[in-house]
Amino acid sequence: MFIGIGYDAHRFKKGRKLFLGGVEIESAAGLDGHSDADVLIHALMDALLGAAGLDDIGHFFPNTDEKYKGISSLELLKIVCRKLQKKKFAVHNADITVIAQTPKIAPYIEEMKDKISKILKIKKERLSIKATTNEKMGFIGRNEGIAALSAASIKKANNLPPQLKNRVKK
Repeated sequence: MFIGIGYDAHRFKKGRKLFLGGVEIESAAGLDGHSDADVLIHALMDALLGAAGLDDIGHFFPNTDEKYKGISSLELLKIVCRKLQKKKFAVHNADITVIAQTPKIAPYIEEMKDKISKILKIKKERLSIKATTNEKMGFIGRNEGIAALSAASIKKANNLPPQLKNRVKK
């Protein structure tokens, strides 16, 4: 078992759509970034890459590369999963916490889990997505942006129990 942690934060920007967990969220502003700035998925990707001993998302998807401008973070997550598969890793589970004063994301969590668990090739029960506020403290409390934390575990394919081995492509 290999474990990684990830963190990401982006400030709000008027005129952009807000995406969290690959889902468009109703909000007065979106997050500022080169891609869709989905902090939830960015934190998850860094946790997965860290667990595999790989570089962070800035290395693989630099904000200077135009091919990633405006890209859906779900597409970036697919690329990360292919990198894990090439190293013979399979995702075991992931735990993600979004830290935001607003908006409330509870109504969107099941849709997020549907999208992300399919890409990770895990059961929804192995994916936790939670939200909390920052109790009106700091940049999050002032509603200037959103942050996310993630922990993820992966296993080497040759150490997987038989029911998980079919999840890793050869």
